[in-house]
Amino acid sequence: MAKVGIFYASAGGNTTLVAEALKEAYELEDDDCILMEDDFDSVEQFDNYDVLFVGSSTWGQGDVHFSWVDPLFEITSDNISFAGKKVAFFGAGDSKTHGEHFCSALGKFNQIFTKAGAQVIGFVDKEGYNYTASLAESGDKLCGLAIDNINEKEKTSERIENWIEQLQGEI
Repeated sequence: MAKVGIFYASAGGNTTLVAEALKEAYELEDDDCILMEDDFDSVEQFDNYDVLFVGSSTWGQGDVHFSWVDPLFEITSDNISFAGKKVAFFGAGDSKTHGEHFCSALGKFNQIFTKAGAQVIGFVDKEGYNYTASLAESGDKLCGLAIDNINEKEKTSERIENWIEQLQGEI
């Protein structure tokens, strides 16, 4: 069975909701759930896993959480390879206040991890989302699970459950 690891950053706890659901669904140990601000030491931690669930809230002009900045720079500048790894992205955003950059952090992850050779899984239909623009868009899909627990809280649980079920078929 594939070894699964969760790497995530969350400011208000919304991205943590997804990380906790993934941890439960895949029956992961605490050591396999890396909160970027507290538990992340180096990009070598990614080597321990065949499947990575990578999460972040979106900040400012579509940026990843600040704790992801250095690791993503290191992945890019050191030409780290994710060949042979499956990666799925998740994150939280605010489709009304920041609808022009809704969950764009996922799109930035997608660019970096794809360039590094990862096989991206977990694309989600963008139907049912209401936002202006997003770097997470890939055709008629989003390149991962986007939740808006501020404006669409009633959709969050179902979106998470459906995504986890989808991932189980893609891993």
